Amino acid sequence: MTELIVIRHGETDWNRQHRFQGQIDVPLNAAGCAQAERLARRLARESFDVVVASDLQRAHATAQAAAAGRPIEVDPLWREQAFGVLEGLDAPTIAQRHPELWAQWMRHDADYALPGGGESVRTFQERVLRGVQRIVQAHPGRCVAVFTHGGVLDMLWRAAQQQTLHGARTCEIPNTGINRLRWRDGALQVVLWADAAHLDGLPAQPDTTPLGVHSVATPAAAPFGALMPATR
Repeated sequence: MTELIVIRHGETDWNRQHRFQGQIDVPLNAAGCAQAERLARRLARESFDVVVASDLQRAHATAQAAAAGRPIEVDPLWREQAFGVLEGLDAPTIAQRHPELWAQWMRHDADYALPGGGESVRTFQERVLRGVQRIVQAHPGRCVAVFTHGGVLDMLWRAAQQQTLHGARTCEIPNTGINRLRWRDGALQVVLWADAAHLDGLPAQPDTTPLGVHSVATPAAAPFGALMPATR
């Protein structure tokens, strides 16, 4: 059995602005740094053998804060999903500039890849699970802390829960939330999810309600709150 402590990066300005970050290398903001410091104090009581991080700085900086001097294995397999031409844009801008792409994205089709180098959800999950396999093969029987992104955690949740890849996100994924999984008998299992008790007293996090979780509305008819992407 291999244990995984999988953690989303701290907050960025683009999380606060509800922009699609994807694989653009956005840094932590002040709130994200405070979250990472709280996380570091929380993880000081943990026993883990290995630290792995996405190569994007928001995840790597969170790992550096919490690693307590341990070496960090950097692995691009743990990067966020690529969103192609939509990266860097917020929901109202996308709806105005790319209405057809927006409508397609709102369908949550697992096999749809955005133009400009985007990944489909199916391709994305395959990449994430290769990352899991790499850890399991390299560190069998150990406890590994992984610092990554919201979309990656969604893919792990769906794999562990045997949930369809079609449809909007259904799980909570707070910045620097602690998620405990284990790899046993060839399958992922969720032990604990979205533990963010270490953030008590810090400002509330941005809403990350996935697009279309309640209904699929057209950009012209939907209120702004319904258009907020699960920026990752």
